[in-house]
Amino acid sequence: MSVEVTLKVSAKSNPNAVAGALAAALREREHSELQAVGAGAINQAIKAVAIARSYLRGAQLDLVCTPSFVVVAIGENERTAISLFVERRKLDPTLSHNAKISDNSTVSDNAKLPENAQASPSEG
Repeated sequence: MSVEVTLKVSAKSNPNAVAGALAAALREREHSELQAVGAGAINQAIKAVAIARSYLRGAQLDLVCTPSFVVVAIGENERTAISLFVERRKLDPTLSHNAKISDNSTVSDNAKLPENAQASPSEG
């Protein structure tokens, strides 16, 4: 039986270190959880998820992330946090979106759209 893994992420967390811990947990278990309170912490957690994808590629694994709100105790106070429930899945080499995962790649706005779809301009 696997132990539940919940990683607490702060605004000062190193996303590479969190990604390494997340990737290690997902190599051993089907799922893990990241919890973050505040915009800076959520930013670091999302970066860690993106980086962890590249760490897992060599093991032919990818991940799926489901966000939700949770209430966490911090000292004697309760705060609302974002929980990222992260599940591993086998990488399917036949799918084109799995073909290249890069930490610094750029994708054009129309790259993932079907042939008959068009991207709408962003409003600003």
